[in-house]
Amino acid sequence: MDFKLTEERQMLQDGLRRYLADNVTHESEARATETDTGHDSALWGGLTEMGLPGAMFTEEQGGFGGAGFDIMVAFEELGRAGAATPLIESALLAGGLLAEAGRSDEVEQIIAGRVIGFAHGEPASRYDLERVETRARKTGEGWHLSGQKAVVHHAPAADALVVSARTAGELDAQDGLSLFLVPTDQLSLRSYPLYGGGRAAEVTLDCTVPQEALVGAEGGGFPMIERANARAAAAQCAEALGLMETIKSLTVDYLRQRRQFGQPIGKFQALQHRMADVLIEIEQARSAVINLCGHLEAERDERELHVSATKNLIGRAGRLVAEEAIQMHGGIGMTQEYALGHFAKRLTMVDHRFGDADYHLERFIRLAAA
Repeated sequence: MDFKLTEERQMLQDGLRRYLADNVTHESEARATETDTGHDSALWGGLTEMGLPGAMFTEEQGGFGGAGFDIMVAFEELGRAGAATPLIESALLAGGLLAEAGRSDEVEQIIAGRVIGFAHGEPASRYDLERVETRARKTGEGWHLSGQKAVVHHAPAADALVVSARTAGELDAQDGLSLFLVPTDQLSLRSYPLYGGGRAAEVTLDCTVPQEALVGAEGGGFPMIERANARAAAAQCAEALGLMETIKSLTVDYLRQRRQFGQPIGKFQALQHRMADVLIEIEQARSAVINLCGHLEAERDERELHVSATKNLIGRAGRLVAEEAIQMHGGIGMTQEYALGHFAKRLTMVDHRFGDADYHLERFIRLAAA
C-alpha cells in the first residue's frame, strides 16, 4: 500500500487546509450551530466551489475522486478545522446511495452543493442497520411512508431526505428494506443543536410519495446502506484523526507557554510521558484509518471487519486524547472561550456515530468468528 498522496490529493489537502484556516474558528462554528441550518452556508458554498463534494464521487458518477484516500484527505482537514458540514450526509450517505441506484441527476445536484440528508436510524434501533420499523406500503398514488427517524444529522439544512423503510420482512431482517427520496416539506421535523456542533432533527413520516421516489430495487436497500455506512464511518474516523491532531497541537503549545516554578510545564517529566502516550495513540489511529480507507473496496466481510476494528480503536484513542488534553490544560480547557473545548466535544461525539467502541468490539468478535 502506497502511503504517499498523489499530486491531486496533495493539492486538495493544501487547498482545504488554507481555506479552512482562513474561514473557520470555534466561535464561527458556535454561531453556525445556532442558525436554522446548523452550518455556515457561506463556508459550504466555498467548499462546493472548491469541488469538495465532487471528490467523494468517482469519475463515472460525475466526480473526480471517490476512493478511500480521497475521503481521508478531505475529512482529516475538516477535522483539523473543527468544521461541521453536511458532507458525510449529503455526499457519502445520500449521495452514495443515489449514485449506486443510478440517480445521476440528484448526484449532479449534490456535487453542485445541494444538501440531501439520510434518515435511517430510529429511536429503538441503536446502531443496528437492519432494525427498521418505518413502513412503506404501495397505494394507488405510489408509496405511503409511516414511522419515525431519530437524530437525522443536517436534516434542517436538507431539502430532501433519502429515507429507509421496510416494504417486507420482520423488524430486524436485512431483506425487505427499501429506500425513498422524500422532500422535507412533506415531513415533520423537530430540529435541535448537537453537542459537537451542527444540528439534527427527529423526523416523523406520514406521507405518500410517487412511485419514482423509490431509490434502487424494492427490498434491496440493506447492502447499499451497509456500503454507504462503511464509507461514512471511514470519513468519521478520518475527521477524528484531524481533531486529534489539532488537540495535540493546542496542548503542545500550551505546555510550552504555561510556566510554573520559573520554567515551562512542558519540561516536567510526568507531563512529557503523558504527551508521549497521546502521540503514540494518534499514530496508531492514523495507521488504522489508512488501513480502513485502503479496504473500502474489499469484499463485504473483510471491509466490515476493518470498519469495526478502526471504529473501536478511534473511539478508545479519541477518549484518551480528549481527556489527557483537558487534564494537561487544567481549568482553561473547560471554558467556552478556548478552542480546545470545541474540538474535545466534537471528538467525544465521534464515538457515538456509526457505532461506539463497545458496539464495534462486539461486532468485530462476531465477524472474526464467522
